[in-house]
Amino acid sequence: MGKMLGGEEEKDPDAAKKEEERQEALRQQEEERKAKYAKMEAEREVVRQGIRDKIDREEEEEEEEEEEEEEEEEEEEEEEEEEEEEEEEEEEEEEER
Repeated sequence: MGKMLGGEEEKDPDAAKKEEERQEALRQQEEERKAKYAKMEAEREVVRQGIRDKIDREEEEEEEEEEEEEEEEEEEEEEEEEEEEEEEEEEEEEEER
């Protein structure tokens, strides 16, 4: 506004109230922004946890498969050893005859 004779600017009588309302609006916007981003982060964490759970399940399944394969290999080796022992016994019996 224009200057008065004393060199002072005119002051809006509601300026302080308007500034207070402006500051309150800014605070409210900031709170809403923080709430929005907190919600988004919580949603992201749910997705991350889902991924971690899936990876853990896949790793457990892989470990179980590996254990089963190892057990099968051990069984096959035992069977082969038993067959070899039987063959050796048969050969020894034939030699004795």
